[in-house]
Amino acid sequence: MAQFLLESIWLVPCYALMGGLLAVPWSPGIIQRTGPRPAGYVNLVMTFLAFVHSALALPATWNQPPYQISIPWLSTAGLNLSIDLEISSVSVGAMVVIAGLNLLAQIFAIGYMEMDWGWARFYSLLGLFEAGLCALALCNSLFFSYVILEILTLGTYLLVGLWFSQPLVVTGARDAFLTKRVGDLFLLMGVLAIWPLAGTWNYTELAEWAATAHVNPTLIALVCLALIAGPMGKCAQFPLHLWLDEAMEGPVPSTILRNSVVVASGAWVLIKLQPVFSLSPIATSAMVAIGAVTAVGGSLIAIAQIDIKRCLSYSVSTYMGLVFIAVGTQQDEAALLLVLTHALAAALLVMSTGAIVWNSITQDVTQLGGLWSRRPVSGIAYVVGILGLIGFPPLGSFWALLKLASGLWVTQPWLVGVVIIVNALTAFSLTREFSLIFGGKPQQMSDRSPEVSWQMALPMIILLGFTLHLPLVLQSLSLLPNWANLNKDVALLLIWSSVFGCSISSVIYLGNVIPKPIRFPVQALQNLLAYDFYTPKLYRMSIIFSVDMISKLADIVDRFVFDGIVNLVGLASLSSGEGLKYSTSGQTQFYAFTVLLGVGVLGILVSWQYWGVQFLDLMF
Repeated sequence: MAQFLLESIWLVPCYALMGGLLAVPWSPGIIQRTGPRPAGYVNLVMTFLAFVHSALALPATWNQPPYQISIPWLSTAGLNLSIDLEISSVSVGAMVVIAGLNLLAQIFAIGYMEMDWGWARFYSLLGLFEAGLCALALCNSLFFSYVILEILTLGTYLLVGLWFSQPLVVTGARDAFLTKRVGDLFLLMGVLAIWPLAGTWNYTELAEWAATAHVNPTLIALVCLALIAGPMGKCAQFPLHLWLDEAMEGPVPSTILRNSVVVASGAWVLIKLQPVFSLSPIATSAMVAIGAVTAVGGSLIAIAQIDIKRCLSYSVSTYMGLVFIAVGTQQDEAALLLVLTHALAAALLVMSTGAIVWNSITQDVTQLGGLWSRRPVSGIAYVVGILGLIGFPPLGSFWALLKLASGLWVTQPWLVGVVIIVNALTAFSLTREFSLIFGGKPQQMSDRSPEVSWQMALPMIILLGFTLHLPLVLQSLSLLPNWANLNKDVALLLIWSSVFGCSISSVIYLGNVIPKPIRFPVQALQNLLAYDFYTPKLYRMSIIFSVDMISKLADIVDRFVFDGIVNLVGLASLSSGEGLKYSTSGQTQFYAFTVLLGVGVLGILVSWQYWGVQFLDLMF
C-alpha cells in the first residue's frame, strides 16, 4: 500500500488543484442556491486527501535513495524541456508539512471568515497555493520551479487583495506583487543564463556539473547573484523585505500559510541551488551578508512595532535571514531544519494573534492587555509558539539553531555571534508582544474579548501539540544530534540568550519599574526602528523618484516630439489639401499642367545625382 502511494505521490498537488478548481463555480456566484460554503468543504476534503496520501507515503521513502521521474513536455529546435520530479523523504516530508498546515488554516478560516463574502474565492486561492507549493517540493527543474514561483506570486497578489474594496488592501497587494516581481525578473535572467553554461535545468544534473565545472569567475558570480535575487524577494530579505509587511493587509488564515511555508518557497530553491552557489565565493559571501543584515535588522525593527501583525512579519524575515546564512555557509541540513521548525512555530503564532484580531477592535498592541484570563487557549498557544521559535530546549528551533551555530563555531565564529544576538532579540520582541497583549490589566479595547470558537481553537490546539512533540518526531527519525557530540558551549549560549531576552522583556513590559508606554532613550533611534530604517522613504527618494522622472521625461518626449511630428505632418497635409481645394479652377489644361510639373520635378530629383556630376565636370 505504501509503495503504491509512493508511486502515485505526484497526485498530491493534483488534489489541491482539483479542490481549488471545484470551488470556482461558487466564487462568481454561478451556484447561488447553496451559498459559498460548499467551496470551503470541497477544499477541506481534497486537502485532507493530500495530507493522508503524503503522510502514508512518507515511511516508504525513509532511508531510501531518492528516485527521479522525467515527463517529456516540449522538444523543439534543440531545446528539450521535461517536467522533472524527485521523490525523496525530504520532498514528501515537505508536502506533509504543507498539506497539514493548509488543512489547519482552512479549518481556522471556517470560523474566521464565517460571514465573509469572499469565502469561495479565498478557498479556491488556498487550493492554488497548496498545489503550487506541493509541486515546488516535488519539482526537480529550475525552469519549472521558476514557473511555479510566478504562479505563487500571482496567488499572493490575489489573496492579499481579497478585500479589494479597501484602499489599504489594494495598495498592499500591489506593493507585494511589484516587490516580488523585481526579484523574479533577476531570477529569470539567472535561469536563462545558466542554460548555456550547464546545458540543463535539472537540479541533480546541475549539482553534478558544479562538482567539476570550470567557468569564468565573473560570469558565474553574475549568474549566481541573479539566482539569489529571486529567493531574496520570496523570503522577504533586505532590501526586498517590505512586501511581507504590506501583505499583512490580507486575511489572517492566508497569513498562516504565508508566514510559514510560502516564504520558505524561496529558501527551498536556494537550498536546491547550493552546489551552484559554491562555485562563486562572491555569491556565498553575498548570501551571508544579506542574511546577517536582514536577521539583525529585522529583529531590531520588530521591537519597535505596535501592530500585532507587523511584530510577527519582521520575525519571519529574521529567520529566513538565518536560512540564507546556512545556505551561504553550505549547511543545507541546518537550513532545512530551520525551515521546518520555523514553519510550525510561526503558524502557531499567527493563529494565536489572528484569534485576537478576529474579535478585537484594534490591532495596536499598546491598547490591548490583560487577555491571559480571557483567552487562555490563545495565550498558551502564543507561549508555545515563542518557545518553539527561539533557542529554548528541547523544542525544535533550539536544535536547528544549535546545528547552525555548531557548524559555524570553528569556521566563522563571528556568525555564531550573529545567531546568538538574533535569538536574544527575537526572544525579547516576542515576549514584549506577549506581555503587551496577555499581561497586565485589561484595557478599554480588550475588556470584552472572549475566547474564539472551536473552529479556530481546534487547529490551534492541534498545532500546539505538534510543536511540543516535534523533538520526539525528530528523535524518532534520527535527526537530532547525539548528546555525546553536542557542542555544549553553543548550547549554553543559545539557552542564556533566550533566557536573557525573555527576562529583560518581562521585567520591562510586565513590571511596574519602568513607566508605560515604553520608549527608547533616544527618540531618533526609536523612529529609526519604528519606520524600518526609513527604507520606504529611501525607496521613494531613489527608485520611485527616478521612475517618476523617467516617466515624466518619456511623456514630454512622447507629447512634444513624436506627437509633434505626427501633428505637424497632419497639419501640413490639411493645409495643403485646403490650399489645393481653393486653387482648383475646373479647367482640364490646368490639371494637365500640374501633373506635368509634378512629374518634371520628380524626374529632376531622381536624376539629380547624374546631372549634378555633369554640371560639376563642366564647371571645373
